[in-house]
Amino acid sequence: MDLFEKSKLAAGKAEPLASRMRPKTLDRFVGQGPLLGKDKLLRRLIESDKISSIILYGPPGCGKTTLALIISEKTRSYFERINAASNNVADLRKAIDSAKKRMSLDGRRTILLIDEIHRFNKAQQDVLMPDVETGNPILIGTTTHNPFFYVNAALISRSQVFEFKKLQEADIVGILKSALADKEDGFGRMKVEAGEDALLHLAKVSEGDARRALSSLEVGILSTAPDRNGAVYFSFKTAEESIQKKAVVYDRDEDGHYDTISAFIKSMRGSNPDAALYWLAKMIYAGEDPRFIARRIVICAAEDVGNADPQALILANAALQVSEFVGMPEARIPLAQAAVYVACAPKSNASYLGIEAALKDVQENRTLEVPAHLKDASLDSDAFGHGKGYKYAHDHKDHYVNQEYKPSDKVYYLPSDMGQEKKIKEWLERLKKQG
Repeated sequence: MDLFEKSKLAAGKAEPLASRMRPKTLDRFVGQGPLLGKDKLLRRLIESDKISSIILYGPPGCGKTTLALIISEKTRSYFERINAASNNVADLRKAIDSAKKRMSLDGRRTILLIDEIHRFNKAQQDVLMPDVETGNPILIGTTTHNPFFYVNAALISRSQVFEFKKLQEADIVGILKSALADKEDGFGRMKVEAGEDALLHLAKVSEGDARRALSSLEVGILSTAPDRNGAVYFSFKTAEESIQKKAVVYDRDEDGHYDTISAFIKSMRGSNPDAALYWLAKMIYAGEDPRFIARRIVICAAEDVGNADPQALILANAALQVSEFVGMPEARIPLAQAAVYVACAPKSNASYLGIEAALKDVQENRTLEVPAHLKDASLDSDAFGHGKGYKYAHDHKDHYVNQEYKPSDKVYYLPSDMGQEKKIKEWLERLKKQG
């Protein structure tokens, strides 16, 4: 049996497996439970055919276009589809004009699906404004980009935005098994034996993208020669080859995950940028959430660098914000920049040790009362003496005055001689001598 014959047996169509396996009904739709679960708003709107203009936003392969096509099957409105990557304003105007004629002739509304709506610039999106506002056509826009940055604010205000999440690994595995069992659109009429580890690898590497996982499964099966019994074995090695990504020992909630992030943090703390970059690369390659990585860099910047280089925390926080804004794969660049900066920065954990010691005191010892002169003087200052005797620091030399700030002489912050903290230490010592 050659490749063509196997493909014909698998589908009887030239359409890719990912397209053939699109669910036709809401009951077969996988994922997005918070939006499409029983009695959820979006599901109610679809089932009652009361859909208004909506924008579906989320990562690739999570079901945005599939849901739009399900809506097309359930609605009594006319359904038209264009793609912002291949259609232009002339096509858009033509679709709007047709919607107007359809409404005037037989009173039938039009649902206009615009795939990748972010590819239309703001001026092109403005073409939609007057007619979307009147409710004909009803807009369904799909985008992988944050619509609050890439879609006109006026268009956003006239639409409901629903954010789709990437599919879970269990969801992807279920979709792959359905494709293997489906005799009409999948590989159910072929003898295919797929290892559980192979399917799980596709689910992990596809990072929530069902289209990518199904395409890899199709490539692997159709390119594998059957054995003497006519069976095709989809092995772990075949899965690696099909999705063009080798497996790394890294599980999201087990030892591989915790060991790698531990090595990453300790490498930054130990001022080894090369090791930090390697463990960062491993996490990125394995599909770790970039926000998780960024949060660990932020914590390391505060705990291990501290005031020896305050810029480290600023850069780490910037990397966190940028990684959320741009997403992968570009987020790897600011993450790497922040990790290298933190690794190369002078180190001090004085702030961390200080708050730990202070928390221990609060937890274990008698809670100290706020001195009267530091209490809020806005109420009852005359009756209780709140705020009386307080010395305003800015009225004194170097904007410093020696006065009691807590009824205890215990010291928590012991600045080191590293980086900027050395200057902080010298400054504090100078102020104390003035006292």
